[in-house]
Amino acid sequence: MLTEPYIIFVEDERPVFELVRHALKLAGYEVVWAEDGQRGLELMRQRKPDLIILDLMMPNLNGWSVYQEMKKDEELSDIAVIVVSARIPQNGLSLIEGIPPVEDYITKPFNLERLVRAVKRHT
Repeated sequence: MLTEPYIIFVEDERPVFELVRHALKLAGYEVVWAEDGQRGLELMRQRKPDLIILDLMMPNLNGWSVYQEMKKDEELSDIAVIVVSARIPQNGLSLIEGIPPVEDYITKPFNLERLVRAVKRHT
């Protein structure tokens, strides 16, 4: 039996998570919530996801730092990442110089259909 693709959404706003979780569940995905970057990394290490949806602007450990930590970790470095954020970095999909670019970047407020298409494209 095939299992649903597993996604971790690292997002500090629960209503945003719930909206995305519902849309992706209808599309056949299992989505879990990490309310901050530290929790996101913990969840990734417990069960490697098929994809990460990552907010950049969060308290404590922000999305930039999470992405950097993922790329330094041999076990996590190959996980696809879609960034959702109100701010687009000037250098496009590359968040940090010398670190590979993310798979997709979606600005907030975002269109759920576009997000679902991006998730399907990268899982």
